[in-house]
Amino acid sequence: MTDKPLDAIILGAGAAGLFCAGEAGRLGHSILVLDHAKRIGEKIRISGGGRCNFTNIHARPENFISQNPKFCISALKRFTPQHFLDRVNDAGIAWHEKTLGQLFCDHRAQDIIDMLMKGARGTGVTIQGETTIKKVSREGAFFRVETTGGTYLSTALIVATGGLSIPKIGATGLGYDLARQFGLDLLERRAGLVPLTFEGAILENAKTLAGVSVDAEIHYGRTMFREGLLFTHRGLSGPSILQISNYWRDGEAIAVNLLPSVNIATSLADARRENGRQTVEKVLTSYLPKRLVQTHAGTGDHRVGDYGAALGRGLAEVGNKSLDQLARHFQHWQVYPSGTEGYRTAEVTLGGVDTRGLNSRTMETNSVPGLYFIGEVVDVTGWLGRYNFQWAWASAHAAAMSL
Repeated sequence: MTDKPLDAIILGAGAAGLFCAGEAGRLGHSILVLDHAKRIGEKIRISGGGRCNFTNIHARPENFISQNPKFCISALKRFTPQHFLDRVNDAGIAWHEKTLGQLFCDHRAQDIIDMLMKGARGTGVTIQGETTIKKVSREGAFFRVETTGGTYLSTALIVATGGLSIPKIGATGLGYDLARQFGLDLLERRAGLVPLTFEGAILENAKTLAGVSVDAEIHYGRTMFREGLLFTHRGLSGPSILQISNYWRDGEAIAVNLLPSVNIATSLADARRENGRQTVEKVLTSYLPKRLVQTHAGTGDHRVGDYGAALGRGLAEVGNKSLDQLARHFQHWQVYPSGTEGYRTAEVTLGGVDTRGLNSRTMETNSVPGLYFIGEVVDVTGWLGRYNFQWAWASAHAAAMSL
């Protein structure tokens, strides 16, 4: 056991845990970071295709999902994407902006991990990997953490253990277990930012089209995202699908617009006036991949019709009603996912520690002084595009400033 209690023990050496350690260390606090993994920051390392899209310059509270949408406002306003970008610039890390405000390292994600590790260790923080947590308890004014590497006491305990997503790189439910232990409420947890799976004829279509990608508009109720859509051997993926997966619920439909840039009914009618002998397929394949047109129209959702026979016809042979129905088939394709790929491929975990039990300015629990929850373990989930990294930085900063 340590001779002197630490100011804080941080459980988890991911984005939130490492950044919190560095911020707290800057303030002169004695900090110990514990993690069971051999390689620290693995989820950072695999992000952005290995180049780490470390924040999104457009991050706003409305880009986050929570049963208490106002909870994230304070932390996000007090630590903005520009604040983190300043740290990246100070570290001399080259970066560039890509789609929809995402900021990527020019070289590799390891640059961000190195920055976080240096920021922590440079202020005297100890980071201890390959350490399993055996027991956590409260002893008077201190927290007692028993591990395979020793027993430690601290005034504060900061839980930054992440969620359940991607178990192959070490995700566990430790944070949720600790929340239960200390009497906090947990909200339903489910896989987020995850591909959707299908069964039956739609799955067979998807397998035929595996690898085909298009720009698409995905609707679920009043929620809509327009980004890339990718057909896979299990169903649908791509940014637009990952986004909508955060909102979709079992047994309900999503509507897919495969041609969001045009009114295809009008385009078909105009093409018929110009040259009625050209085929329906020729017009459609000027907008969409031929394989998609043939598969989708030929063996599509039979609740709205089978349009394969129309493809080879001249436009003059197809009436307005049929063209309108065909257009709807491509621009309002209603499908019922059978599920998701689950935590195996999910980027985040939705739900988690109920924010009603936390102070929005400090991330400290209302019922247990000195106990904090930050990052993905909390019921705050961002959109695709590294909004979740920004929540990690912001919530970590809030906790560190309150120690």
